[in-house]
Amino acid sequence: MSILPQLAFVLILGVAGFILSKRIRFLRRNILLGKAETRNDQPENRWKAMLLVALGQQKMFKRLVPAFLHLLIYVGFLVINLEVLEFVLDGLLGTHRLFAPLLGGVYTVAINVFEFLAVAVLVSCVAFLVRRNVMKVERFTKPELKGWAALDANLILVIEIILMFAILTMNATDQILASKGDAHYLALGPLFFSSFLQPLFEGLSTGALLVVERFAWWFHIAGILAFSVYVTYSKHLHIFLAFPNTWYSNLKPKGEMVNMPEVTQEVNMMLGIPVESPTPAPAEIGRFGAKDINDLSWLNVLNAYSCTECGRCTSECPANLTGKKLSPRKIMMDVRDRAEEVGKSLDVGGLGLADGKSLLGDYITKEEINACTSCNACVEACPINIDPLSIILQMRRYVAMEESGTPAQWNAMFQNMETSSSPWKFSPSDRFNWADKLKEEEIK
Repeated sequence: MSILPQLAFVLILGVAGFILSKRIRFLRRNILLGKAETRNDQPENRWKAMLLVALGQQKMFKRLVPAFLHLLIYVGFLVINLEVLEFVLDGLLGTHRLFAPLLGGVYTVAINVFEFLAVAVLVSCVAFLVRRNVMKVERFTKPELKGWAALDANLILVIEIILMFAILTMNATDQILASKGDAHYLALGPLFFSSFLQPLFEGLSTGALLVVERFAWWFHIAGILAFSVYVTYSKHLHIFLAFPNTWYSNLKPKGEMVNMPEVTQEVNMMLGIPVESPTPAPAEIGRFGAKDINDLSWLNVLNAYSCTECGRCTSECPANLTGKKLSPRKIMMDVRDRAEEVGKSLDVGGLGLADGKSLLGDYITKEEINACTSCNACVEACPINIDPLSIILQMRRYVAMEESGTPAQWNAMFQNMETSSSPWKFSPSDRFNWADKLKEEEIK
């Protein structure tokens, strides 16, 4: 028997592994462009969040129909990929259906389950294509989903449909060849779904059947390897990053904003509040807030690469619903795009972060971040606990504290907060006068 197929398989596997490892290093470096932050507290709650939200799809089921379709694809992805292990071993060892003799009738049941999931994935992908391109669900028609974003979403669905057809075609021709007595193919018993395709191939010669079966086999395994590389360039990277992203998600109450330690220390010292182990002033004055991705936390950049671009955040955003330019999904896409731009520049010896551009200004405008109401609706809506608000607040801090560029109305409010501890301009001693007036009215 020729070992050329095995050598070809090893070559394809090696090339895919090399490209994938290179891309993973690129993504890791880009994510770590953000500032260091440690978030490993409450490990039991983090495991719970990861299992319920990432693995259990808990937040997806706030919208039942897309959640059910997504669940079929998700389960299909997990279970069908078990068969990929057999594909890989067959490719390396030059065997065919290596596990069939070992598992007997259980193998036939397993293949029927794989076929059922393949059809479920196929139907779900068609439904998602219809939702995007025929029904034109509103959250899929926003400006940030033009061009590559829209193509990427459709392309991945079409690829999954083709891969599922490849599985069914391979099984159908495989069983016809087994019925013809070819020693290389094993009769598995009835395969429900692929049996519907068998009439399409029964008129072919044995040689033609071998070509179709081998093409489907090679197309599927090469497609899986190509898919694993492609997702690292796609919004579908969330397939892998959803798990670390939910592990590192913010477990604090959603209404709690993180204060800047440097500012908190200065305020406490001004008010005479004892400060334990005050942080010494740095040799170089740091930046307040965030202007570019290196001012954000690496967890913010991880959030951006984990974004599924589903648009649930934007569809729940009150600012966006009232016609403002703010789209939390666009914020996350912009952070990822800026990280990609900087990373590619560094790889070719370019200027990287010193290229004269910045996240704030070149990607995200002041108009967008000023429209945010800080309501946390986007954070609550995200299926994998992404936090766009954290990024918005850090950029607003930069505008306020570094550029003094907040709107005039805001500056008046800030001044009142500083002088009167209230957004309104009156003495703190008069704060409860309104209550006194209520008491007077009750007495009357």
